[in-house]
Amino acid sequence: MKKIIIIGAGAMGSAFAVPCLENQNDVTLVGTHLEGELIKGIKSNKNLHPTLNMKLPAELKVEKFEKLSSILMGGVDIIVAGVSSIGIEWFVEQISKYYKKDLPIILLTKGLAIEENELITLSDKIKKLLKEKGHTGVNVSAIKGPCLAAGLANKMRTGTVIANPDIKETEKLKKIISTNYYSTEVSDDLTGIELSGAIKNIYSMLIGASEGLSNSKAPKEIQSKYYLNTSASLIHRSISEMVEFVSHYGGRSETVYGLAGLGDLYVSAIGGRNSQMGKYLGEGYLYKDAKEKFMKNITVEGAQLALEIGPKILQDLNPKHFPLMFSMLNTICENKKLEITW
Repeated sequence: MKKIIIIGAGAMGSAFAVPCLENQNDVTLVGTHLEGELIKGIKSNKNLHPTLNMKLPAELKVEKFEKLSSILMGGVDIIVAGVSSIGIEWFVEQISKYYKKDLPIILLTKGLAIEENELITLSDKIKKLLKEKGHTGVNVSAIKGPCLAAGLANKMRTGTVIANPDIKETEKLKKIISTNYYSTEVSDDLTGIELSGAIKNIYSMLIGASEGLSNSKAPKEIQSKYYLNTSASLIHRSISEMVEFVSHYGGRSETVYGLAGLGDLYVSAIGGRNSQMGKYLGEGYLYKDAKEKFMKNITVEGAQLALEIGPKILQDLNPKHFPLMFSMLNTICENKKLEITW
């Protein structure tokens, strides 16, 4: 039995608690400083999570942010980051006072960052921030793959991949969290796994735009019936660009064809917030208008990532090698109409 603390009570962090508990671990879910009302609601409704629309296991401990320090001070075996990408600095700030050498951190968060005008992964950002606070031996693993939170929470068969440069570390974590419905592969390509898991959100918006991009002169009824040819073409081209992107920034090309790349792209493209935003963009809406009109209070990870890394990517890469990426970055960052040069 391991003592696991999950920081961030959103859908994915909460769902991840289910397989952890299945393996007889001692699991505590702690909300961020912004999730006080969420935690209060979960606790007062017998662990009913409003986003997942289901009750979390009764043995799961659910606590407000105010309890975080005392829990960390008491000692834990694994710290799980279930915060959003913009909350990574906050996450490090909270754990830095209590972090011990080689204590495993599991990163559920998908995203990338720009630090000192360089594109870096979130695991590298965590290591950098902790080292700045005097820590050595920072041990970060990432879990990525096609995993919708509600499916995992309901124990649907799910496959993910755990990555750490030390493959022995991934094998240890695999034993701690895997169940008969939550299977985990292992990889030492941490960079490739994180890059794939992040940029697929941008490409899933593009694939979500397939209907509108299929034939702008055709009636919408015809587009909605026969857009799959266009969708398939965009998936093929997206994977090709993802391979080149991941390779350019230090990951392995074969990683893109696995769960963190192709697998996760499939899940995101057939449904979800990124593909929904893509649908609006494909219909001709500008990003800011679509966000305000249809998804005002909804986080669109692909759009957030585009705004975070877009200026750097547009500066670094050759548009001839990444026409789809550049089209989507210009659409989001410059608020331009989505156009594809076929």
